[in-house]
Amino acid sequence: MTSAVIVGGGPNGLAAAALLAKEGLDVTLLEAADEVGGGTRSHEAIVPGLLHDHCSAIHPMAVTSPALRALGLERHGLRWRTADVDCTHPLDDGSAGVLLRSVEETARLLGGTDGDRYRALFAPSVRAWDALAEDTMGPLLRVPAHPLLLARFGLPTALPATVLARLFGTPQARALWAGVAAHNFRPLSRPFTSAIPLGILTAGHAAGWAVAEGGSRSIAAALEGALRAYGGVVRTGVRVTDAAQIPPADVTLLDLDPGQVAALYGDRLPGRVRRAYRRFRRAPGAFKLDLAVEGGVPWTNEPSRRAVTVHLGGPLAEVAGLEREVVAGRMPERPFVLVGQQYLADPSRSAGDVHPVFTYAHVPHGYDGNATEAILGQLERFAPGVRERVVGMRVTRPLDFAAGNPNFAGGDIITGAKTIPQLLLGPRPAFDPYATGVPGVFLCSAATPPGPGAHGMCGAGAAASALRHLGARPA
Repeated sequence: MTSAVIVGGGPNGLAAAALLAKEGLDVTLLEAADEVGGGTRSHEAIVPGLLHDHCSAIHPMAVTSPALRALGLERHGLRWRTADVDCTHPLDDGSAGVLLRSVEETARLLGGTDGDRYRALFAPSVRAWDALAEDTMGPLLRVPAHPLLLARFGLPTALPATVLARLFGTPQARALWAGVAAHNFRPLSRPFTSAIPLGILTAGHAAGWAVAEGGSRSIAAALEGALRAYGGVVRTGVRVTDAAQIPPADVTLLDLDPGQVAALYGDRLPGRVRRAYRRFRRAPGAFKLDLAVEGGVPWTNEPSRRAVTVHLGGPLAEVAGLEREVVAGRMPERPFVLVGQQYLADPSRSAGDVHPVFTYAHVPHGYDGNATEAILGQLERFAPGVRERVVGMRVTRPLDFAAGNPNFAGGDIITGAKTIPQLLLGPRPAFDPYATGVPGVFLCSAATPPGPGAHGMCGAGAAASALRHLGARPA
């Protein structure tokens, strides 16, 4: 029987393993931690019964993921939940850019010319998202299934986010765009920084900014359930530090960052691959602050009280400046902060009237300071009185992220800087970005296309490459 070993049990390793097992391979997954999931883990903390997501929290790209759909994860208990409002970006005057599931309703709230332009930018791609997802959530260097759709969608992605923002005239519309663009962890004046926000917003309009009922750990549990249902084996607590520790198999897939792969395989990698993996550039870090908040966050802006995601950073120019600072290695006084209010979509995460509030700030790579007060200050800026409602908190520093998951080195929770080459091609220029140059060994982490998220598509791409390799072998 053809065999596969997967090293690393994040969402991509799990997706790759389950898809290969579905194809009839004898699959073993090795995970260093005591539980699978990587970034898609959740835990009770601060207050008994209060459920916090570890890293990955809100999943606009996962709901319509071809990989997750192919595995039928609803049969393994996965349920998606959405809130009344998908995302807001409040401003100091109490107003906000407001994102709803419907393109039409979002355009109506933006109003006037901004609404018309928003509708023109997103409505055609949202209608075609199921087809577009096949082409956008995979390697760039391939023949697209829908070239005309992809061309229409892809042309604006090359623009700097600050340039595409000029499409809008109001500070609210520009701020809404800037907050989503900040998911690049890159200066918003760089080319191709419109690609990630266009993808997130289009997918979100197609399926909502959903959370997994029962926490993001439910995604990992469903993937593990699918893997086991197809006969796969999961072994936790197995830390691989040398390629010789990996059991022999027909194919090996690595849910690891490129630096770890270079360390594992060393001179077995072709020189050009080894050099590319060692040069792999990392993104800024995340400093996370989980809060237990009695009565919820008292946002000045009313829609923010109903939003599953709130971006804090002020107007477009301020957000652009903050992202430029952290990439340059300087910690801003008032950093960009992402706030998750997942309990609004999934009330089971709360403990009575005490609610879990998920926050993280963008900080320089490897930042070893304490951003707690900076995060609380940004919350207080847009929700005066929130400090008095906080009944507990838990800090996860950049180095804590790295200690729990080596893929997150320096607090880089997106597994690599989204520079133009790495955004478009992954860790090295190649027609197959998953191939490592070692026969039968493939990279399947978020360092490969299409990048970070709980969508499992990096794992799906690597699994497809592994199957092509097996099909090409001499009988």
